[in-house]
Amino acid sequence: MASADQLASRAGSLTFERGGNAVDAAIATNAAIAVTGPHLCGMGGDLFALVHTGDEVVALNASGRAGSGADAAVLRDTGHDTMPFRHDVRSVTMPGCVDGWLALHQRFGSLELDEVLAPAIDLAEHGFPASPLLAGASAHLDGAGRDQLGELAHQATAVGAPVRLPGVARALRSIVARGRSGFYEGEFGEGLLGIAAGYFSSEDLRTAQAEWVAPLTASCFGVELHTIGPNSQGYLTLGGALLADRLDLPGDPDIAHSVHLLVECAKLAGFDRPDVLHEHADGRALLRTIDARHHLLDMERSSDYRTPHGAGDTTYLCTAEAGGLAVSLIQSNASGFGSWLAEPNTGINLHNRGLGFSLVAGHPAEFGPGRRPPHTLSPALATRAGEFVSVLGTMGGDAQPQILLQLAARLFHHGHSPARAINAPRWALSGPVTGFDTWTSGDGPVLDVEGHAPWGAALGERGHRVNDVAAFDSTFGHAHAIVVADDGTLAGAADPRTRVGAVIAR
Repeated sequence: MASADQLASRAGSLTFERGGNAVDAAIATNAAIAVTGPHLCGMGGDLFALVHTGDEVVALNASGRAGSGADAAVLRDTGHDTMPFRHDVRSVTMPGCVDGWLALHQRFGSLELDEVLAPAIDLAEHGFPASPLLAGASAHLDGAGRDQLGELAHQATAVGAPVRLPGVARALRSIVARGRSGFYEGEFGEGLLGIAAGYFSSEDLRTAQAEWVAPLTASCFGVELHTIGPNSQGYLTLGGALLADRLDLPGDPDIAHSVHLLVECAKLAGFDRPDVLHEHADGRALLRTIDARHHLLDMERSSDYRTPHGAGDTTYLCTAEAGGLAVSLIQSNASGFGSWLAEPNTGINLHNRGLGFSLVAGHPAEFGPGRRPPHTLSPALATRAGEFVSVLGTMGGDAQPQILLQLAARLFHHGHSPARAINAPRWALSGPVTGFDTWTSGDGPVLDVEGHAPWGAALGERGHRVNDVAAFDSTFGHAHAIVVADDGTLAGAADPRTRVGAVIAR
């Protein structure tokens, strides 16, 4: 199994050692990193998962909905033309993470829930050392954020500083004791209603957020690639891969021409995402539209596709067993600590996933009661003739499909090992401010290029607006992958860009 935090990976490994399966290990890992990595994810965020059962691929959408008091007109009347980014509870949708854990456990779990959540409870009650990324993220909170997230901010002051989260431990114990009601109608739910009166209702809290859905699938690079359909942006991973699969990609993925082609595929797939992605969009129709654009690819020069309108923090993890049961799971606060608001009883920070909504009147993704926002989270899983091949995914806001396109090309087209693919230099199209504005910036995206890439200058000569970024920077995601090797064994890699990630096998 692989995750962005060695303590979380150890929790998953311990779960395997106790006789748990890949789903138990995935839940245990996610629960642990919800404790140790609240700058990335947590019980105040959303979750998507793909599971290869050994016979088929199933998909779970555990993304939350806007409160019953959501009203786009009120936001427009108070001067907003986009959703509030931070410090506003209206950017918070009902967190789906816990519903996601429970749905996965009910359908596939083999251990009792108390065993699965025990490592996370131990970390929350007895403490853990602050990671470099957690300490760094805490230092960037503003005054209001530090007031809201005071428990974290006052403990995670330096790398290795001890952090204890007793409120998170109580919430986890309540889930063990009472299931979803222990969380959504317990301390957490009561506190959420207290800070969101008129926006969330008791009925909102009683409504389960997790839903089993059909995966979205496309054949490319010699495999079937699976992801979550809308409201996820996962279709962009498949769309970019479909376009790339039509091309005669060079044999060397590290020459400028090869990189240019993938960049152009990503642009052509994604430029209209703000206009077409919403919870009721037809994923297969979106793929057909992208595939039909193949003749528009500029093989030599940078194109200027952008939306007509003028860096996210997430965590990805994967687990797999020899024999086929495998999980590709992604869970997030949206941006960093999310809304920089916390539920006051447990101290659990709340995501700002509502930033994906539109405030344009009549837009299909307009902010409104009970609606799911467009989502950046997009896990991936690969099969060949129905047999499990790989689980892969990454954090990275808008850049997630771009990073996955690069990984899929290296893993399945070029036949690279997970370690070689994960460690290879990356590029990412980005907007100017948030990591969620790639396709809405009036100037169009800049091409961030990682410091150890040999092709940055050559891309600039092709007309790309290149921005040089340090090698192994989190801008380029925290990607992990597990692949079935030719001899049937499992090979995996965790991203060194996490600083504290780990892949563990047993």
